[in-house]
This record gives sequence, structure tokens and C-alpha cells, in this order.
Amino acid sequence: MSKILVTGPTGNVGQHVVSALVTQGRDVRALVRDPRTASLPGGVEVVCGDLSSPGTLTAALHGADSVYLMWPGLPVEPRVVGIIAEHAERVVYLSADVPDLADGEQPTTFHQEIERLIRRSSLNWTFVRAIDFATNTLRWAEQIKQGVVRLPYGQASRSLIHERDIADVVAHVLTSDGHDGARYVITGPESIPQAELVRIIGEVIGRDVRWEDLPLDRAREELTAAWGDAGFVDARLRAWAALVDSPERVTDTVPRLLGRPAMTFRAWAQEHADDFR
Repeated sequence: MSKILVTGPTGNVGQHVVSALVTQGRDVRALVRDPRTASLPGGVEVVCGDLSSPGTLTAALHGADSVYLMWPGLPVEPRVVGIIAEHAERVVYLSADVPDLADGEQPTTFHQEIERLIRRSSLNWTFVRAIDFATNTLRWAEQIKQGVVRLPYGQASRSLIHERDIADVVAHVLTSDGHDGARYVITGPESIPQAELVRIIGEVIGRDVRWEDLPLDRAREELTAAWGDAGFVDARLRAWAALVDSPERVTDTVPRLLGRPAMTFRAWAQEHADDFR
């Protein structure tokens, strides 16, 4: 049986990728910075390594045929993809809903840059492009505990996806044929306004929670202070503004690949209710 190396195995998605593969009886190796603090299922081989230090990857990749690659917001290190290609045959990269780059076109996101590196390598590859994670609404937790979420564009409609759906798609692609060169855009089952997402969370936890649209100038100031990147903040605000009139798209990729419906945002909120209480 082929060995699968999982990067980010303790993260929101990675932990579920590991669990899904273990449930299938796969030979899993987990790449972690500190094996002493990693809590992983029994039978998982734990190895020390760091994507920001490519030299640590060689030993971790020894004997691995396939790699699940996620990129934790670090500066892009091209040598990582090169080292993976030297040892493995296949990579599944957790990307975002980004357009393909034409030859000579400059990337605008690190996902595009990494996708280009992978496409130019000798690897067989699949890109799982998650449109946005339901777990990102955990950023609202403190405001929800106060009863009001103050942000702009409450009517921006999102098709957020449950992290277990992402993981199940990744595990399916890693363990079945016919996915080489595929770019799978995965979403939740419906596009829901952000104000309604807040209302659903409130309903699940048994309290009234409302959305209050924050003036743009104040929102830009507060988000820049929180995220530290004014350019990223402006990009997010433009994206949310666009989703008011053009809701985020919904794809059929999850049910098509997994043979079951994508999980709803309400189901996600029920599983994470304690995080908002």
C-alpha cells in the first residue's frame, strides 16, 4: 500500500484528512513541527519537518508516493515543490478559487504561485479549490457572544464549505484514480447572506444575534488593525461588495465526487456551537 504524507495534519482540514485516510486503512505519515505536541490517531507515523525549511522535507518524503499539501500563509518557497517532485509521484494541493495563470502572467495570490510551480513540475497533481471555509466565521465568535456582529456587507452571500467536506474530497482524490490534472472548485450546498449566517449561529446556540453593517471607513481601519495587511483588507472588502449583487457560486463537486450532499452551514454551526457560547 502506498504511503501518503499529510502536511498540516493538526489543522482545521488536515486533522480530518488524517482521520479519513486512517478510517480507510491507509498508510499515513504526518508532517509536524513538534512531534511531542502533535495529537494524532494511533497508527499514524509522525515525522518532524517544516515547509519553511525545505531541507527538513527529504527524510519525511522518503518512501511516500503521494502528498497532501496545504500552505499555511508562509512566503512561497519553490524548493518545497521541487523536493516533493524528487520523491513523490502525486500531490493534492488545497488551493482557493483562483483563475489559472497564462504564461508570463504574474500571480496575484500565493495559491496561484504554488499552483504554477506544481504544474511545471513532474508531479501528477490535483487542485482542490475551496471557495471559503465555514471555520472562518469563528472570527465572529467574540462579537456573537455580545449579540451583535459589526462588519460591512451583511447581504453578501457566501457558499461556505464544511472543513470535513474539504477533507473528504481530499481523501477521495488521494485514494482513487481519474483526478490527475483536475481543478475541483468545492463549495457548500447553498449561498447564504452573511447576516443570515449570523442569525443561524444565534438560533443554534439559543440566543438572538444580529448583524449591523459597519461603515466602510471604520471597517477598513478595524480590519487592517486586526489583519495587518491593508491590501488584503481592501481585496476582501471588494469581494464582499461584489457578493451583494452576485452571490458566491455553488458547485456540485462535493456530491459528484462523494456521492452525498455537501454539509449545510447549519450542520457546521451545530458542531461548533460551543465555540460561540
